[in-house]
Amino acid sequence: MSTPSPLRPVVTAEEQLFARGRWVVQPDRRLSQLVARRPEGVSPNQWNTALRTRCDFVVLDPDTRLPVFAAQFADPAGVDERLDRMLAAVCGAVGLEWVRVVSPILGATTQARRTVEYLLDARAFRDATAFDDAVEPPGPGFRDIVGRLPDGRDGFVNDLSALARAAAVDAYVGRDLADPIIRGLHVTMPDGVAEGWAWVELPEGRHLLERVQIGSHGFDCGVALDRLAEDLAALAVGERLKRLDTTPPVWLSRDDLCRAYDRLQARHPALTSPFFVPL
Repeated sequence: MSTPSPLRPVVTAEEQLFARGRWVVQPDRRLSQLVARRPEGVSPNQWNTALRTRCDFVVLDPDTRLPVFAAQFADPAGVDERLDRMLAAVCGAVGLEWVRVVSPILGATTQARRTVEYLLDARAFRDATAFDDAVEPPGPGFRDIVGRLPDGRDGFVNDLSALARAAAVDAYVGRDLADPIIRGLHVTMPDGVAEGWAWVELPEGRHLLERVQIGSHGFDCGVALDRLAEDLAALAVGERLKRLDTTPPVWLSRDDLCRAYDRLQARHPALTSPFFVPL
């Protein structure tokens, strides 16, 4: 006799539901709506605290409506490390994959749904191209596929920041930027959190910096999460560029940017970047 799943079928709202490939996605559900009962090894305090967590998107098996993974988009000010530890305990105990993107802007835009669709496309590619470890990989990974970009150039078609990079060129032509290139870096912290940076140079020595962190519990989409974090940071830069006329961004001087990099490097000494030199 099979053991019943600790996860519960999700009650869906058809007007919110959308499909991507073979999966269906339900926005806006709490963890309490995904888990049937408190699993062994999880304390009542961990359980009661974690259940209040809201999932921005829940990917479901189309037949059973059981959760496959949950995605959350959070503002940096809303990150609670204690809650995150409890969430990790619950997700690990019930076998629920979880991914959280921390960004001050992406969760408030249509890019949140686009990111979830990207994760599903990447997982589908990973599953379709799975190979035995003893066999040579059949070709480039999902992120490394080269093709024709919307602006007519050849490039990485599965780079989430491709349109943002084209927008940066347009902003440079319009003299809103001093340099058309979105630069970036990525790193994985000792606690497993992936962090990506992207920045552009504005006139008068000002810089616009976006940082994205990705935390996960058991989640894999076939694309390295630190590289994905950098792509999302560049995507966030693109969102800021759309709003230059209406919402001027907080900008940094070159010295501010270098000091921020020094703080990051202090947390991850192996980090190197050709774009920074010691102050």
